[in-house]
Amino acid sequence: MPTDWRRALAVVAHPDDLEYGAAAAVAEWTDAGREVAYLLVTRGEAGIDTMPPEESARVRAAEQCASAALVGVESVTFLDHKDGVIEGGVGLRRDLTAAIRAHRPELLITLNHHDTWAWDGRVWNTPDHRVVGRAVLDAAADAGNRWVFPEQLGQDGPGPWDGVRWVAVAGSPEATHAQAVGEPALERAIASLAEHRAYLTALGDQEPVAYARELHTTMADEAAARFGGRRCVPFELFTR
Repeated sequence: MPTDWRRALAVVAHPDDLEYGAAAAVAEWTDAGREVAYLLVTRGEAGIDTMPPEESARVRAAEQCASAALVGVESVTFLDHKDGVIEGGVGLRRDLTAAIRAHRPELLITLNHHDTWAWDGRVWNTPDHRVVGRAVLDAAADAGNRWVFPEQLGQDGPGPWDGVRWVAVAGSPEATHAQAVGEPALERAIASLAEHRAYLTALGDQEPVAYARELHTTMADEAAARFGGRRCVPFELFTR
């Protein structure tokens, strides 16, 4: 992965999306003094079957903020699009473009936008992940074009931002690059995922920390087998 950058913005659909793949890399980057901010398109209100959406949104947003703090992320913003039915198109691109222009990152991070997941080409990805991932790739260019969403560029608004140099897609079945992760970063990623306690408890009977440890160590070991023998977080990297 490239290392000559200072600021990143991670854009995903739901609370927990980053904790299921990118969190260990984020911990490595923040430990090295880089700035990473999170942008959540929804509050995950449709994610817990046993909890009303209003309560789920409150619980999951709080879990996301606590989770982000564990890997050194202080800025967490929610766009409040509707969970489960995120609409692709100009409206979503407009919101993402505004965020990119405000944060001015060199690196964008998102989650798998492909139809299937990395670990098995027959596991179908969800509409929200596909829509948001593709919109992030589009908004990376939109942000630098002053004639796209020019209403955002008023006297008091940010200017165009053509400084996004890469978009890194976690969980992609077409990974091209990887960020090596050490034991401290891996432990922080495990704690970060386990912080989504209400969500993970609703998913199954396994205790959240045990579940998070098994998931992250398995993913890191499988990635090591593909990327030079070191535990790592793989990404599909698009260069701009």
